[in-house]
Amino acid sequence: MKYGRWGTTGRAARDRLRRCRSIANALDLPVPFDAAQLIATMAEQRGRPIELMPTRWQPGVPCGLLVSAEQADYIAYAADTAPLHRQHILVHELSHLLCGHDGTLSPELTPHLSAGLVRSVLGRTVYSDPQEQEAELLASLILQRAVWALPTRPAADPFADSALWPDGRG
Repeated sequence: MKYGRWGTTGRAARDRLRRCRSIANALDLPVPFDAAQLIATMAEQRGRPIELMPTRWQPGVPCGLLVSAEQADYIAYAADTAPLHRQHILVHELSHLLCGHDGTLSPELTPHLSAGLVRSVLGRTVYSDPQEQEAELLASLILQRAVWALPTRPAADPFADSALWPDGRG
C-alpha cells in the first residue's frame, strides 16, 4: 500500500479532496469574505446557534476550539492574532461542523464544563488526526474560493494587509 501526505493512501487523500471540494463549492460565500458572516449564515441554515468566543492565546493551548453543547455550538478562537490567521481559525472550526466531525470530551481543554453539558470538543492540536486534516483542507478550499469570488482579480494579494498583526507587525 502506498502512503501519501499525512500517512494516507492515495485513494483516501483523493476521496477527502473530492468530499471537501464538494462541500466548499456548495457554500454561498459572502463577498467580500468575512468568516463571522459565513458562520452566522451557516448557523441560520442549520437552525442551531454558533457562538463565537474570542480568547487570548496561550502557549500549549489550541488557537481554535469547537465545543458542541446541547443547545448550541461554540467556537473559541485566538482573537489576539493576525486577522488572516483569525479568519483561518474560524473557518477551520466551522469546517469541523460542515464535515460532521465528532469530538471527544477533553478535560484538559474544558476543565470547568461537565461531560453532560458538552457533547464534543475538537481542538486544533494534532494535524495527523484525519478529522483535523479534513477540516484544514476544507478551510483552505473555502478561503481559496473566497479569493476567487472577488469581483475582479486583485493585482496584489487581497489578504496581505490582513496578515499583519493589529499593531502593524508583519
